[in-house]
Amino acid sequence: MDQELAPVSPSTGWGVLHLFCRTGRTTDAAAVAAALKEAATDDHQVVTVAMLGHRADLGVLALGPDLRHLRRLQTDLRRAELRVTYSYVSLTEVSEYAAGIPEEMREARLHPRLPPEGKPAFCFYPMSKRREAGDNWYRLPYEDRLALMHGHGKVGREYRGRVLQLITGSTGLDDFEWGVTLFGEHPDDLKDCVYGMRFDEASARYAEFGPFLAGIVGEPEQVLREIGLA
Repeated sequence: MDQELAPVSPSTGWGVLHLFCRTGRTTDAAAVAAALKEAATDDHQVVTVAMLGHRADLGVLALGPDLRHLRRLQTDLRRAELRVTYSYVSLTEVSEYAAGIPEEMREARLHPRLPPEGKPAFCFYPMSKRREAGDNWYRLPYEDRLALMHGHGKVGREYRGRVLQLITGSTGLDDFEWGVTLFGEHPDDLKDCVYGMRFDEASARYAEFGPFLAGIVGEPEQVLREIGLA
């Protein structure tokens, strides 16, 4: 019998895996449902999304303490004949600009409980800070970066209650530096939030964005029906 492999876990926070998949003629709906159910155990959470647009049919956001567990989910979905068309790997974190936040807020960032109730609208995008000659975020003094991020956070708080935002760190793990996952009651909540925050200097001058993927959050059975797998 093979020896069980030890978990691979961050020293702080959880691993986060976004998978965006296309269905096909050979996709095994029962195997997809079983994989999602099996993954949502042992302190691991799975959020399912019926995706809009051509990039993917099914979105899966999985998070928890063991990267091996997340990898098994990816393997099981592949074996069910889902084709991953886009993915993102990151970790939950507390930003260096958020030192001293209350413990409740710190816990919510490191160990979030998802999906939020009453917010079915979903959007994910990756982003990085710019490194151009005149606008190099990493050449700014820490105090300047801190002031810019406090201003950025103030704009974001205008959408409190309308949008729940999960920012996960991916430097050294994926092509961008952060993954941003948004949940809203209405799709225009997400649109308004992203649009409003782009006028803030931290974004307008220093942010670079990857692709945006949008969809509708639901229970696995509901989502599989909406994408034609049940």
